[in-house]
Amino acid sequence: MKVLPTLLLILAGVLVGGTWSLHKQGAPRAAVVVVGLLAVLATAGGVLWLLPGES
Repeated sequence: MKVLPTLLLILAGVLVGGTWSLHKQGAPRAAVVVVGLLAVLATAGGVLWLLPGES
């Protein structure tokens, strides 16, 4: 069962939404970049976890 990658991808979606919201509200650039990077890391982790490989 692939629960963790699903949770990571859901988290990535929330973080992308948060990044967009911060950007639209005029938050400091550093905050937008940090949340955006966390979104990228969560997406990468979720996708890489789903790739076939040794178990």
